[in-house]
Amino acid sequence: MSRHDYDIAVVGGGPGGYVAALRAAQLGLRAALVERAELGGICLNWGCIPTKALLHSAAVLRACRAAADYGVAGAAAARPDLAAMVARSRKVAGQLGRGVAHLLKKNGVAVHRARARLDGPGRLALDDGATLSAAHIVLATGARPRALPALPAGERIWTYREALAPAALPASLLVVGGGAIGVEFASFYRTLGAEVTLAEMAPQILPQEDAEIAGLARQAFEKQGIRVLTDCTVAASCPTAAGVRVTLDQGGRRREVEVERVIVAAGIVGNVEDLGLEQTRVRVERTHIVTDGLGRTAEPGVYAIGDVAGAPWLAHKASHEGLLCVDAIAGQPVQPLDPLRIPACTYAHPQVASVGLSEARAREQAGAAGRRIRVGRFPYAGNGKALAMGEAEGLVKTVFDADSGELLGAHIIHPEAAELIAGYGVAATLEATEADLMHTVFAHPTLAEALHESVLAAYGRALHI
Repeated sequence: MSRHDYDIAVVGGGPGGYVAALRAAQLGLRAALVERAELGGICLNWGCIPTKALLHSAAVLRACRAAADYGVAGAAAARPDLAAMVARSRKVAGQLGRGVAHLLKKNGVAVHRARARLDGPGRLALDDGATLSAAHIVLATGARPRALPALPAGERIWTYREALAPAALPASLLVVGGGAIGVEFASFYRTLGAEVTLAEMAPQILPQEDAEIAGLARQAFEKQGIRVLTDCTVAASCPTAAGVRVTLDQGGRRREVEVERVIVAAGIVGNVEDLGLEQTRVRVERTHIVTDGLGRTAEPGVYAIGDVAGAPWLAHKASHEGLLCVDAIAGQPVQPLDPLRIPACTYAHPQVASVGLSEARAREQAGAAGRRIRVGRFPYAGNGKALAMGEAEGLVKTVFDADSGELLGAHIIHPEAAELIAGYGVAATLEATEADLMHTVFAHPTLAEALHESVLAAYGRALHI
């Protein structure tokens, strides 16, 4: 056996790829990981983790500004130190990157720092001249920001990378794209004092979320001073002496926005180029590799997971796909991934989190099947812990099948929504019914009690509203 012979070779060291390699090693398989850039991928280095570090800095700043409301004097004069915030976020990302490298070494995964492409069945050619052979090859090459011709990236027009490490705070900012990434950047920069405009081409911001929850999020952002524009596309842009002038088309009506900087957060495209796919039966649709529920492509021995394999583009989805894919390769009993049981979280202020169907989608599906749904709502204004924390704005919303009691969807808007949604995620995975949730004892006082009350409300049994 040569040192380049493996049971599994993974291309891409992001949250899908490195987890797949670790799982393979746990199962006793000879595993290799090929990564051309930073271990941990975009998520750990330039996405999920550093953005959350910055958003936490913003949360601390908000807490200081509101400290007098909690009987704490002297903190209201707190001001943002952007350079220190950025330095802290880079430090956190670096620490986790070193942790991933340690885990791979500890588990005996061979790491190759190179670019790879398929070179015939079971073979990878690396750009350092080496060739790897493996019985199974897992592509986890991720995705990159979608470019907009009207907004060419540069000094004044940023992608997420520039937005994560700015040299100075822009006085004004246009964020193009009202999905999770755009909303998070808008929230961060607004908290620090920038004048922020958020433009989204869909009729609502957070287009994948329940319309009622997205509407509440919009109200909250506008209350904070964020200007929100929907049904809006970018027609053109041009530099000015102070920044950028952007022409927007809003339902046929043109409007111009002049800002110091622009952040483009208008979706992603899969990294499918230069992988050697053209010599295989692997299918690519709309820049994403087509797979089944266990990561298998149309080419025997070739698999794809994570963002390159399509929506939802979430790190935890990628990691779980990596586990399922490797377990299936190893002959472990597995079930295909159900997208409706993957939670989605937006870490703005307030946070938005959900799992399952929106109310509109549930009604549509139920109507087509001749069924009914029940919807429960519970506002955080009725939750004692939320009042004690001074975070009483928010809502928990649940959607059930009226006949079977199946939990079809759950939606939360609150500063702690991303932590709270896990309860409903567990319930959905266990196929819990409304009866199971009603009979679950929630500790008091906790924010999680609102999850219970929303279930009760769906059946006319809410206690505190």
